[in-house]
Amino acid sequence: MSEFTKTLCPYCGVGCGLEVSPPAQLGKATNRDSQGNPTWRVRGDKAHPSSQGMVCVKGATIAESLDKNRLHYPMVRDSLDQEFHRVSWDEAFNIITQRIQTVRSAQGTEALCMYGSGQFQTEDYYIAQKLMKGCLGSNNFDANSRLCMSSAVAGYIQSFGSDGPPCCYDDLELTDCAFLIGTNTAECHPIVFNRLEKYHKKNRKVKMIVVDPRRTPTAEAADLHLAIRPGTDIDLLNGIAHLLMRWNYIDPMFMDECTSNFPAYAEVIRHYPPEIVARQCGISIEDLETAARYWGKSERVLSLWSMGVNQSSEGTAKVRTIINLHLMTGQIGKPGAGPFSLTGQPNAMGGREAGGLSHLLPGYRTVKNPQHRAEVEEFWGFQPGQISPNPGLTAWDMITGLEDGAVELLWIAATNPAVSMPDLERTKKALLRSPFTIYQDAYYPTETSAYAHVLLPAAQWGEKTGVMTNSERVITLCSQFRQPPREAKADWEIFAEVGRRLGFEKEFAFANSAEVYAEFVKLTKTRPCDMTGITHAQLQSEGPTQWPHPEKSDELRVRSYELESSTPNSSLLTPNSSLLTPNSSLLTPNSKRLYTDLRFHTPDGRARFGAYYSKGLAEPPDPDYPFVLTNGRLYGHWHTQTRTGRIEKICKMHPEPFIEIHPRDAAKLGIVDNQCVEVRSRRGKAKFPAKVTKAIAPGTVFVPMHWGSLWADNAEANALTHPESCPDSLQPELKACAVQMIPIPVETAKNKGYQKIGLKT
Repeated sequence: MSEFTKTLCPYCGVGCGLEVSPPAQLGKATNRDSQGNPTWRVRGDKAHPSSQGMVCVKGATIAESLDKNRLHYPMVRDSLDQEFHRVSWDEAFNIITQRIQTVRSAQGTEALCMYGSGQFQTEDYYIAQKLMKGCLGSNNFDANSRLCMSSAVAGYIQSFGSDGPPCCYDDLELTDCAFLIGTNTAECHPIVFNRLEKYHKKNRKVKMIVVDPRRTPTAEAADLHLAIRPGTDIDLLNGIAHLLMRWNYIDPMFMDECTSNFPAYAEVIRHYPPEIVARQCGISIEDLETAARYWGKSERVLSLWSMGVNQSSEGTAKVRTIINLHLMTGQIGKPGAGPFSLTGQPNAMGGREAGGLSHLLPGYRTVKNPQHRAEVEEFWGFQPGQISPNPGLTAWDMITGLEDGAVELLWIAATNPAVSMPDLERTKKALLRSPFTIYQDAYYPTETSAYAHVLLPAAQWGEKTGVMTNSERVITLCSQFRQPPREAKADWEIFAEVGRRLGFEKEFAFANSAEVYAEFVKLTKTRPCDMTGITHAQLQSEGPTQWPHPEKSDELRVRSYELESSTPNSSLLTPNSSLLTPNSSLLTPNSKRLYTDLRFHTPDGRARFGAYYSKGLAEPPDPDYPFVLTNGRLYGHWHTQTRTGRIEKICKMHPEPFIEIHPRDAAKLGIVDNQCVEVRSRRGKAKFPAKVTKAIAPGTVFVPMHWGSLWADNAEANALTHPESCPDSLQPELKACAVQMIPIPVETAKNKGYQKIGLKT
């Protein structure tokens, strides 16, 4: 028996395989952290197909956070001005179930909300959907994936008829041209970038284009860096398309046979000639033409994007406009090519599969689709009409629901909205108004715990067994290798027990997470994300597995085509016909790529062009707020530091927040390096030490998004951002807002400047 337990890194969506072993082993010195505490050994899993043994600093140090500042027992209080006191699980469950029953009776199920997380395992996600959308009849389950990947979901559905990234990581080492837009892959998805960069260095004919207002480590490696103005992504993409058309770098046969709506798109791109696009984007015509030539002359083009595209009021339009370039050049369904969204969280993909957003149901279904609802109701054993036909509240809707009294109970699990939500001061005020907030997490304190009435201790990474799906659709079993501390429980177990106490005993009669997963995968049968051939036992014996992976007995697959809505408010037509395609590569088990048969999940089997004019930022700069603030991650930290803020090596690597300012802008305002700067938007203010650098474009400033009130004084990026969102994905434009900067005199800064708070461990 191996001394190592195979698992998955619980940070980003790359999905790196890890091997973990106990601190003490026979014949070896006990492994300890810098304070001398025993800690589990972690190394990369060389057999994992996605990461091939590589691991970044976050994965390498993850075990150091396991026993720091853990929440050990259920805690309750009647009001937010009281101290928490410890209760038993039985008392906590009784309090929760009684409150749910009271709210259902007095205000109805629409007053119940749950806000989950891409940190969940798929089993956690699935049980939450069954409880909320099935048993309680409320679609008010949303996840922090709404802030992360919902624009990619909407873009894939509208263009291809279904969610699901069509590419795989092997394409990183097969492409002729990598087009990276809105992604600092080197810091945010480092192992993906390592694979691409090694391949790029060995093959100088391979081109790398990076589109980003900052000269990030990703941009440093590029053959061409396009430092466009924030909000001009669609201008750039339409401008590239204009040149591809002009120069005849298109695939007319593919467009004729496999796509629809090209004439409308062609009419749009006609209005984006290079001289206009270059001026709008703030780049040279030469660089624009170079980008178009790189794309047009390449046989295999791979586009990669992440939050810089998704977190936008034009998020879905941007995603579809990226996909348009692939459709007009036939760059999809073949090795080294395709539109590839890089998922932000470790199991955001699993959440999408399990229905973990307010408009989704398990198995890549939608709540608006009557056939989808009927299928899930029948499977769960409910009467027709049990699942609401209306999409539930999104994450931001829950905040506004607290403001107007529509939300009476908010259950938050494995996420930290008191740092991560936009318009943070408004968010905090709304959380203060919540009549009853349940907060379920592994750590205490967090910023959100200050707004809770009930605290539930959750088992985290390594303390429960379940699966996660990474960006390339690879499912990995994350095996438990240690006991949860004290009274912590797995998230799915907590949800299931509440369900049983509400009277749904048979719906939650699961002995373990393997049984939960076995039930869930049945709901994926014949769906685009078919996983019916996958079990915990199969993953244990055969290792990570990519979907689609149907049962081996399914020699023929039925492809179900659905007409999905193009906007949140448009109605769905009832599906439709089925087509038997035994030779379709899309339906072949273990296919690395989707759409290799060039047939898509639309009623006519064609991918759809989306025709979009650029609208720009929801909040552009003006004389009062002349700078565009953007934000993002740093290499070592993760989201709101709930884990990484407790790891000494990472804190030394990134000791404090900062604001990047171009020297030209700094000179105008009299700001010098390391001087404290107050940044104000129309919603709030924060202050940061200045980092004067040419790595940021003039007129744009950058701050990291990791620091909440526990870790620094007045350094919250989202105190500045606004909640305006994409009309299709409902994803907020977290990536850009208008700000002004005020330098703080040096003497004042010495007395009132930046203060790191930190926590005792």
